[in-house]
Amino acid sequence: MKLRALRGATTVESNTEDAILDGTEELVREVMARNNIEAGDMVSCIFTCTTDLNAQFPAVAARRLGLSGVPLLCAREIDVPGALPMVIRLMLHCYADDSVEVRHVYLHEAKSLRRDLEAAQ
Repeated sequence: MKLRALRGATTVESNTEDAILDGTEELVREVMARNNIEAGDMVSCIFTCTTDLNAQFPAVAARRLGLSGVPLLCAREIDVPGALPMVIRLMLHCYADDSVEVRHVYLHEAKSLRRDLEAAQ
């Protein structure tokens, strides 16, 4: 086992509590599934949101998934002019088999953020 950092992002349609929680939950579930990790494998997770998303903390969704034992942090993404709006990003630190390739996850409009990562789509 090796300490790994997994990246991911998604977009949501609106700045509502439900949109942020549902979008975050989908992203976290997909990162966990694609990388075959469980809550016990996780060390910490950092979430960021673009400045147009403030109706709820993404960490609330992670806790709803049972990740209450994982240290979670929410932060504001840098407000770059012309950047993709309504984006939730994560960086998840976890222990995983070092012989298995890391699978980053980019969902919905966030796919445009990392077109170089074919496997992340």
